[in-house]
Amino acid sequence: MAWNEPGNGQRDPWGKNRQSGSKSPLDGLLKNLKSGLGKFGQGPGSLLTGVIVLLIVGLLLSSYTVIDARQVGVVLRFGQYSRNLSPGFHFKLPQPIEAVTKVEATRVRSVNDTVSMLTRDENIITVDFTVQYQVDDARKYLFSLNDPDGSIQAAAEAAVRGVIGGSDMDQILSAAGANLVSESQQTLQKTLDGYDSGLRVTEVSFQNVSPPKEVKEAFDDVNKAREDKQGIENGALAYANKVVPVARGDAAAIAQQADGYKAERIARAQGDATYFSLILKEYKAAPEVTRRRLYLETMEQVMADNAKVIDTTSGRNIINLPVGREPISEMGTVNAVVPSAGDAASNDAKNGSQP
Repeated sequence: MAWNEPGNGQRDPWGKNRQSGSKSPLDGLLKNLKSGLGKFGQGPGSLLTGVIVLLIVGLLLSSYTVIDARQVGVVLRFGQYSRNLSPGFHFKLPQPIEAVTKVEATRVRSVNDTVSMLTRDENIITVDFTVQYQVDDARKYLFSLNDPDGSIQAAAEAAVRGVIGGSDMDQILSAAGANLVSESQQTLQKTLDGYDSGLRVTEVSFQNVSPPKEVKEAFDDVNKAREDKQGIENGALAYANKVVPVARGDAAAIAQQADGYKAERIARAQGDATYFSLILKEYKAAPEVTRRRLYLETMEQVMADNAKVIDTTSGRNIINLPVGREPISEMGTVNAVVPSAGDAASNDAKNGSQP
C-alpha cells in the first residue's frame, strides 16, 4: 500500500498523522507568500510600498549625470561646492546628498546699453555699446555674483563712462576711437577680475557714437572738413611718393655723370703728365728738334681747318699744313715740302713730324 494512500493511522514521511482532506505545509507556504504579495497591491500597505519603490528608483536615477560638450557641471554636496565635472557621463551620490548644476561655459552671452555722457572737453555724446562675454570659471560664476548679467552691464557702463570721460570729442569721433574700445575692454575685464566673477570679456564694441541732435549738423561739418583734410594729405603723400623717387634717380644720374667726368679728367691729367714726362725726356736729349716738333704739331692743331700755306723759313721751306680735302681741291694745291740743302734742323723737324 502506498505511503500516502488514504486510511486511518497512516503517517506521511514527515512523521505526522495526516488527516483525510488536510493540505501539505508547502501549500501553506505558497498561501502565505501569496498573501504577503497581495499586501503590495491592495490594502493599507500598498501606499507605503509604492513610496519605497519610488524612492529607490529616484535614488538610482539621481546617481549619475551626463554633462554636454558645451557645459561644465558643478557638484554641490549638501549645498557646499565639491568639484567640477567635465563633459561626459559621471557617477555621483544620489540626491539630496549631491546635486549638479550645469553651466553653459562656451555660450557667448551679451549685454548692450545706450548711455549719454560728458567728454573731457565737456561735450555731451551718446554711445551705443555691446559687451560679449563667456563663463571662464563656473564655480565663481555661480557663487560670486547674484546677478551676473546685471553686474556685467553695470561694470561695462562704468568702464565706458570712465574711458569716454577721459577723452576729447575729436578723439572719440576720429579713427582713434578704436583705441578707446580696446581700453574699455581692458578696464571692464579688470573690474570683473576684481569682483572674482569668473567671466571673460571677449569683445566690446561701439555701434553708434554720435553727438546730441542739437549740434549734430555742426559736428557733421567738422567731420567733413576733417575728411577733406585727410584727402588732401593723402594726395600730397601720393605726389611726394611719385616725385621723390624721380628726383632721387636724377640725383643719382648726375652723381654718376660727375664720377665719370672726374675719372675722365683724372685719367686725362695722368696721361698729359706722362706725355709731358716723355717730351721732357726727348727735349733733354734733343732740345732744338723737340722744340721744332712741338711747334709744328701745335700749328697743325691750330690751322687744321684752314686752307693756308705757312712759310717759316723765308722761302726755304714751304710747309703745307694738313687741311680738309674740299679746301685743298678748290685751291688746287699739292702738299709738298721743299727743304733747304743745308738745313739739317728742318729735315730733322720734318722727320719728327711724320707719324
